[in-house]
Amino acid sequence: MIEAVIIMGGLGLLVGAGLAFASKIFYVYVDPTILAVEEALPGDNCGGCGLPGCSANAEAIVAGRAAPNSCVAASEDVAMEIAAILGVSVEAKEPDIARPGCTYGVAKADTKFIYDGLSDCRAASLMSGGMKVCTIGCLGLGSCARVCPFDAITMGPEGLPVVDEVRCTGCGTCERVCPKHIITLSSVTRRILKEYKTDECTTPCQRACPAGIDICEYIRQITLGEYHRAVQVIKERNPFPAVIGRICPRPCENECRRQFVDQPVAINFLKRFAADYEKQTGERVLPFKAPDTGRRVAVIGGGVEGLSSAFFLARLGHTPTVYEATSKLGGLLRSAIAAERLPAEVLDWDIDGVMEMGVTAETGAALGKDITIASLLADGYEAVLLTLGGWDSRLARGGLREVESPVPGVYLMLDFVKNAGQDGTAVRLSGDTVIYGGGRLALEAARVSRTRGQGAVKVVLRETRAGCGLEEAEIEALTDENVKFYFNTGIVRLLGEGDRLTMLDVVDLVNGETASISAGTLVLASGRVPELAIVKEVAAEEAGDEESAAPAMPTASAVRWTGISPYKEAAFHTQTGLFSSGDVFTDYSAAIRAIGAGRRIAASVHEIMYGIPLDLPDNVVTPNAYIQNVDHVENVRPAARRIMPLCEAQGPAEYTELELGFDENTARFEAGRCLQCGLICYRQVPEPQRKAG
Repeated sequence: MIEAVIIMGGLGLLVGAGLAFASKIFYVYVDPTILAVEEALPGDNCGGCGLPGCSANAEAIVAGRAAPNSCVAASEDVAMEIAAILGVSVEAKEPDIARPGCTYGVAKADTKFIYDGLSDCRAASLMSGGMKVCTIGCLGLGSCARVCPFDAITMGPEGLPVVDEVRCTGCGTCERVCPKHIITLSSVTRRILKEYKTDECTTPCQRACPAGIDICEYIRQITLGEYHRAVQVIKERNPFPAVIGRICPRPCENECRRQFVDQPVAINFLKRFAADYEKQTGERVLPFKAPDTGRRVAVIGGGVEGLSSAFFLARLGHTPTVYEATSKLGGLLRSAIAAERLPAEVLDWDIDGVMEMGVTAETGAALGKDITIASLLADGYEAVLLTLGGWDSRLARGGLREVESPVPGVYLMLDFVKNAGQDGTAVRLSGDTVIYGGGRLALEAARVSRTRGQGAVKVVLRETRAGCGLEEAEIEALTDENVKFYFNTGIVRLLGEGDRLTMLDVVDLVNGETASISAGTLVLASGRVPELAIVKEVAAEEAGDEESAAPAMPTASAVRWTGISPYKEAAFHTQTGLFSSGDVFTDYSAAIRAIGAGRRIAASVHEIMYGIPLDLPDNVVTPNAYIQNVDHVENVRPAARRIMPLCEAQGPAEYTELELGFDENTARFEAGRCLQCGLICYRQVPEPQRKAG
């Protein structure tokens, strides 16, 4: 017995020693921060975050691959608790909602194809099953509905997914399983940042609109009598519906498929009808906004581009303030368009709508005189947007006689050549002078700089040496005078400190290599200062650490800043540098184009502040993109386009607007002419309407 006890005791000691040794070898360390985050999560393991359970999400949060508020099943308190564990702050999360992106399912197709394979969209896509004609059309087999963890998706009678917005948490499971990206996540921010891609269902009119308005949808709302909803759809991309409804050049109508039958739909007149209805009822329609971010942005210029950028910044959740040099907002819309086409009360109505989105404005504040970029950044603004307009805008405000330098050290060529050779009071050169573009005028500016400047003179040209149009002898002569030429070069970034320009980042347009050159003065061969998002650089010592008190605001003279151009219009998204192909050298040719530019610069500064790359995808829609389309329309009976009624001739004392606008009956009929197009599909007008036409 004693021997057995000894043997068992020895075996116990041996096993214990072995286990202790094994624990040292096979011990797995678990980060206590991950454990704390996982403990804070609800533990539902629903997969709504896109990861396999709460443990994986906790690891992703601690590693920085997921946000503290990434759990769709958790409350705001949970997100704040996780942020406290990590020692970071968290902004309010904007809800995402799944949104189908196909307008016609197989149920409406004239030609139907039978698919007897697996009832799964991914399998059908791999096996070339489902809809055979439209490569972007919904396959309609309901994979998105089956995988939704919250039963928020059902397949409707038209064979398209229908989303219950109350149940939807924006987890993105449906988006991940859809092989054609028909159903995607949508939010205010996503819609504002969105540029249309070739793998999406877009319509010809929508692609032609410089602002990218969902034209078919707002016209559909008019046919339903939902005029306020129509205005809300318009304001998703256009904060000036009443103005644009009067003055737009209507490029969308040039692409309307109705022209294959008779005449294009009166798209812009319908926009005006909906906007006038809003104004006449006095019930302001405001589009949706993202949660408040607490970020302040200054917008310089109260014209249509500046007000549009402020409008979209407010919708992105930021707090914009518009600074306008004149006494009234509106820019060229107020000063250059006849009252018979655009009454002041109509312009004021739309501007008031921009203000009601949460935009504030200060008039009589000129950049470079009353305010400076450095003072605004020192005052707590995270960014300053330059939407100054061009030479026409300057003419309208009576500023042609004055030399302006709204950005430190930056002058327009006309001012520079005209005034720099005089007594020197108008143009003050400091440091190295860089002349950007200008052809032969650049040579004159270089000579002026050599006689007046203190530093080196550099001429930066986007063209090749052989293609710049300059005589070789002239280039050699200035080179002998220590003027340095940069050919095939674009400027991509401005850097400064306080009220001084200090550096330029340039790019070789052939090989894409970047470099920095010293610059105290920049002379631009254009009629406008380029659109720029100017952001404050935060030095390491200014940022401080988590346990220290908040750092004090730097003085204006110590603020370091960077000027970055917004991403390019889609048609020119491969271009690089300021004033490349497609960039505007003076004012925009149409207000609707300035609105599109306002959205792009607002989206750009949002992406810059959140560290999102500005590059557009390769498959962004451009005029030269290969997109499915149609070249004729069948089974649609002609219906004459309704004509805009005009006012009768009256005396000056009885002034009225030239175009009177559509009444409700006319608008409803004209809206009914819309074919409600998809990518290659369209609505065939019902027989009763064909007879009415």
